[in-house]
Amino acid sequence: MIGDRLSSPARHVIVVGSGKGGVGKSTVSLNLAVALAQAGHAAGLLDADLYGPSIPLMVGLTKHRWNEQWTLARAGRQRKLAPVLRHGLKIASAGFILGEDQPMGLQGIAAQSLISQLVRDVAWGELDFLVVDIPPGTSDVQQMIVKTVPTSGAVIVITPQYVAHLDARKAVQMYRQAGVPVLGAIENMGPLRCPHCGEPIEVFPAVPESRSVWAMGVEKLASVPLDPELSRSGDEGVPLVESRPDSPQAAAFREVARKLAAMLGAPGRAS
Repeated sequence: MIGDRLSSPARHVIVVGSGKGGVGKSTVSLNLAVALAQAGHAAGLLDADLYGPSIPLMVGLTKHRWNEQWTLARAGRQRKLAPVLRHGLKIASAGFILGEDQPMGLQGIAAQSLISQLVRDVAWGELDFLVVDIPPGTSDVQQMIVKTVPTSGAVIVITPQYVAHLDARKAVQMYRQAGVPVLGAIENMGPLRCPHCGEPIEVFPAVPESRSVWAMGVEKLASVPLDPELSRSGDEGVPLVESRPDSPQAAAFREVARKLAAMLGAPGRAS
């Protein structure tokens, strides 16, 4: 099923994955990509979550149609697809190809072909970073993506729940076995800040340290506090790092962007 490795569409490709769904992986992917752009990097976002592409909704593109361009590119009558420009990013999504309610029933070689086209046939230009939002889990599709797309490293999204850590440990092993460096993990839905006193409130029971991803030597890049505004911002089509730039959540995403750029040797261009 695994074909030839693609040429890199960016100086650094960062895959954002998770062991399970429902942890806010796409929210993290979008806000991280915007934070990289705000830091002065040329950034793109590829929504490669074939079975649940939510980035179009999160950037206000629920009615966007890419079908005509896509048909011409596949037929060889148009060399490259133009990415959509939003929030300082170049964006491409599997969700641009199908209708909003149309399921993506792809497996095996068909899924690989689609991913290859989203990487190869989009006019990404010269990017410093391409953030790739991939499906949750560790099945053959996820393994195909990390073996096909040249990747500088992976970021894993978890919540402070036992089951999320157990599934994330499997994702860590998948990346390591594929030779992809695990740059760290972002804990989403971290302790809620009390609106009255500002003290953190632990919403979930503590995860046993020995069973956490941290016990595998994975760096905690940030803990993003639980806040309904983070989810609401995605529903409204404006990333939180833009709608509430002074929030603790936005600060956490900017810090992760800074850390990743430093790890990969790409300091920000902004003064």
